[in-house]
Amino acid sequence: MRTLIAVEFSSLDGVMQSPGRSDEDTSDGFSRGGWAATHMAGDPEAGAAAMAGSGATEGMVFGRRTYLDLVGHWLTTSEPNPFTDVLRETPKYVASRNPETDLPHPNSELLAGEAADTIARLKAAGDGELVMLGSATLLHSLQEADLIDGYILTILPVTVGGGKRLFVDGTVPATLTLTRSVVTQKGAIVAEYRRS
Repeated sequence: MRTLIAVEFSSLDGVMQSPGRSDEDTSDGFSRGGWAATHMAGDPEAGAAAMAGSGATEGMVFGRRTYLDLVGHWLTTSEPNPFTDVLRETPKYVASRNPETDLPHPNSELLAGEAADTIARLKAAGDGELVMLGSATLLHSLQEADLIDGYILTILPVTVGGGKRLFVDGTVPATLTLTRSVVTQKGAIVAEYRRS
């Protein structure tokens, strides 16, 4: 069975919404986007630690909106970055309730239906590790369905004050074991947790 690891940015007060840009996710009137980008620009050690995965990633899981925004951004930007080749070549599984969802990027497969059902089938269909980036709405539904096997959290020394939280009511209680951690000189904490 595949394992599913959520890779997320979080503020000290638990906000995960719109870390990269001011217009990344303005749902519910959120106006504090870009809070992580500002910190990360001055803390390359945090970026390197967050990307130091096991190398065993078999595929990436996204919600529809994050797929279109994040993958679209990194596959079309002209600036040099470490994400383009990985995002182009790694299989991408996109959860959406809409069976007509258009997937414009290479190596993408639609998982149409209720995410808890489609992701459970995806996990059962093979071995290896799946990585989910961002995707707050999808994350919350998978937490409620007890389908998350671990987290790689980049916790930044900022408070945002409001926005979508990493953990919400309905998250199934779980015991996690810390398997790796890095504290940067600028105060970021990168922590990897796996289900016990």
